[in-house]
This record gives sequence, C-alpha cells and structure tokens, in this order.
Amino acid sequence: MKTPDVNLVKELRARTSAGVMDCKRALLTANNIEEAVDYLRKKGIAKADEKTGRVAGEGIIEAYIHPGSRLGVLIELRCETDFTARTPEFKQLARDLAMQVAAANPGWIFRDEIPKKEIEHELEIYRTQAKESGKPDKTIEQIAQGKLEKFYKEVCLLEQPFIKNSEVSIEELIKEFIGKLRENIHIKRFARFKIDS
Repeated sequence: MKTPDVNLVKELRARTSAGVMDCKRALLTANNIEEAVDYLRKKGIAKADEKTGRVAGEGIIEAYIHPGSRLGVLIELRCETDFTARTPEFKQLARDLAMQVAAANPGWIFRDEIPKKEIEHELEIYRTQAKESGKPDKTIEQIAQGKLEKFYKEVCLLEQPFIKNSEVSIEELIKEFIGKLRENIHIKRFARFKIDS
C-alpha cells in the first residue's frame, strides 16, 4: 500500500485536527486534499478540536489490573453524556488508556502540569551532557530543547505513542474518538499502583 506525502498529511491535520492515521486513509481514498477534507467531515472526524471546549460532565472510572495483581491503574475518562459513557467504544477507550498508563508509566497527563522546577532540572542535565560530550556552545541549548521534547513524549500521557499503534499519540487517539462519538472527551486524572519487590 502506498503512503501519502508527509507534507499533505501535515496540511490535512492542520486543517481538520484529525489523527495521523485518519488523514492517511483520507488521502489514499481521495484524489486531492479538498476531497480528503470532505471525506473526514463526512466521517465526523474533522474538527474534533471544536468539541474540546464543551463541558464533559459525565464519564467513567476504569480499573485495570495487570496479570499477577502487582500492578493496577485507575483512570477517570470524561465525556458529555451518560449515553456515550455507556457505549462499548468509550469503555474500550478507557480500558486502552488504563493499559497505556500501566505499560508506559506517565507522570502527568499533559506538559503544562509538569512543575517548572522539574523542567529546569531536566534542561540542566541535558545542557551538561551536551557540554561534556564536546558539543559547540551555540548548539547546546538546541540539543537540550530537543531532548526535552523527547522527555515530554516519555512522561506526558497525551504525548506518548499509543502502545497498540506507535504511529498514533494518545492525544490523536482521543481526537479520533471525539470525531467518532461526536462529544468532547478528556482524561481527568489517573493513578498507578505497583507493588515493588
């Protein structure tokens, strides 16, 4: 199967806020970018961001216990209506997100939650590493910022690659479900419990 041009995928994502995989599918189905936008709109995937401002007062708390019962996760996933909260799709999303937390051990939901002190501490480590490896002074800050972006992808749940499909981030996965279920969906909080040996 051919792969659509990366720049077209980026443009389509910018115009529709749809996930990477949805944009690729749309571009493979359509003859041009306008048709791809229409395809996504018809599928209800485009403009998921428009729904993110709406109040999500309903939802569920999903529990996941890893085999062996030494690792468990509770996650609160919100949506707009009780009807959506009871759908198998929403419950599966909550289950997948709980499994993601169990497997990938994020520290925060999104980067704005990380204390500034923690970010500065990480940047200082990256700057020191770059200096000690003999990098030129003018590139040290750029290298440190690049490593910080990788740090965000490791510790922020929304930025992590989805464990079932690493081409999609958790944020993109949620946006796909916002498009499908036509409601605002967001992670309110999570807790991960582990019995250490």
